[in-house]
Amino acid sequence: MAAQAIDNRDEGIGQYLPILGILMLGLFIVILNQTLLSVAMPRMMTDFNVGATTIQWLSTGFMLVNGALIPLSAFLIERFGTRILFILAMVLFTIGAFICGIAPTFSVELTGRLIQAAGGGILQPLVMTIIMFIFPPHMRGRGMGIFGLAMMFAPAIGPTLSGWVIEHYNWRVMFYAMVPLGALVVIIAFFTLKNVIEPKLVKLDLLGAFLSLLGVASLLYGVSEAGTDGWDDIIVISTIAIGIISIIAFVVQQLRSEKPLLDFRVFKYDMFSLSNVISAIITVAMFTGLFLLPLYLQNLRGFTPLESGILMLPGALVMAAMSPISGILFDKVGPRPLAITGLLITIVTTYEFTKLTPETAYSTLLAIYMIRSLGMSMLMMPIMTAGMNQLPKHLNSHGTAMTNTIRQVSGAIGTSLVTTVYTNRTSFHAENFGQEMSLTDPSFAQTFQNMVQSIMSAMHQTAEQAQATAMQLINGQILIQSNVQGMNDAFWWATGFAVAGLVLSLFLRDVRKDKVREEIQSENDVKLLPSPINESK
Repeated sequence: MAAQAIDNRDEGIGQYLPILGILMLGLFIVILNQTLLSVAMPRMMTDFNVGATTIQWLSTGFMLVNGALIPLSAFLIERFGTRILFILAMVLFTIGAFICGIAPTFSVELTGRLIQAAGGGILQPLVMTIIMFIFPPHMRGRGMGIFGLAMMFAPAIGPTLSGWVIEHYNWRVMFYAMVPLGALVVIIAFFTLKNVIEPKLVKLDLLGAFLSLLGVASLLYGVSEAGTDGWDDIIVISTIAIGIISIIAFVVQQLRSEKPLLDFRVFKYDMFSLSNVISAIITVAMFTGLFLLPLYLQNLRGFTPLESGILMLPGALVMAAMSPISGILFDKVGPRPLAITGLLITIVTTYEFTKLTPETAYSTLLAIYMIRSLGMSMLMMPIMTAGMNQLPKHLNSHGTAMTNTIRQVSGAIGTSLVTTVYTNRTSFHAENFGQEMSLTDPSFAQTFQNMVQSIMSAMHQTAEQAQATAMQLINGQILIQSNVQGMNDAFWWATGFAVAGLVLSLFLRDVRKDKVREEIQSENDVKLLPSPINESK
């Protein structure tokens, strides 16, 4: 009886398909725009006449504003409703894209990026909350599979598309193209989008908002800078400390509040907590591949940004094809089989990346990355859905805000951790290689002299010139080999994270069965009660 009642709850979902279409289009172009910029930065440095540290603020500033707004999304959804908030987010994004496209100076360009970030920070948790509202628990896998199309496909094709644009057009085209697309989404949403969640007159918790913004922004900035400046840098330590203290104060203040801005009571639900821990671990493992492979291809192997992006494109297509399929499988078999299968694939393929050499075939990298993408497509959305299914409906917006905040922070931590491991291990291996290639070693000294003789003969150089050329070639080889070994070590760490995720995934359970059992037990309890008619007799 209870299971049959649950199966009948999907009636009327078809009426929301146009809404889902416009939501996915808006989310897709916003996430795509976030990933387009990295390849264009060298050209932008030249056009704006700024250094690498300055241009990086286009990414850092975007991340800070985007991440700081996500915890406020639960309040914003409740205050403005889904329709107005979606349109506002897309308007901000479109205006920001227009400003970025026409920007005459770097400061104007940065202003446009921050405006874009304000729209993007609102949009992801908003769309996720709407999907949680539209789809009942037994069908949420399909809804989150659709959500995953934008979340996973857009960032994967971003580098390829960006590389193609940079090779054939000006970088401004990437922003100009977003303006008509954003405007189209706004116009369609204005006439067709209806409120899934109605707005309410609720007051903003100013203290909570301040602590949240300060805490998340400071923590994100600190961990993002740690990868380049080091974890012992005074600014990194200070900002991380400010972030952690502010977040602790925010948590305490919210737990005491009758109407919390972000309800931390969502962590009372065990599967929600577990799924977020697993999701954070997987995010770190995923960012290792996204960060290191382009470096390996472009800096060490000499491939163009477009060729680097093309290597990741088949994996993106696999994720796009598998995301809805994974959602359907989730609805049928639950989270644990998908998580275990996906993590086993991820562990094996990540381990294969620990064997990189300066001669690893492009086709080999392509195949491993495609299979790894298959594993990842079974993880992110299903595990996230497994946790969200346990929350009551009134906590959905708080759950999505919390989940997206954790993903943002874990992504920043993951990138910094990978950068730190890669940098430190590269220095370690470079020092070891340098010691091995010492002229005090008779064997190496003989090899070096043979190399000098060959250069003198082939290039008609003097002995001194040939020695300088030989040292330059050796140092180049040391640089390449130490960098490759550093990347291999970073992938070892990523493999370890994936193994930890696999162990934790064994404890996942399908909370939908909990609810069915509770309803059946409730019906049985009612049947066992004494009949009023029999008692009267």
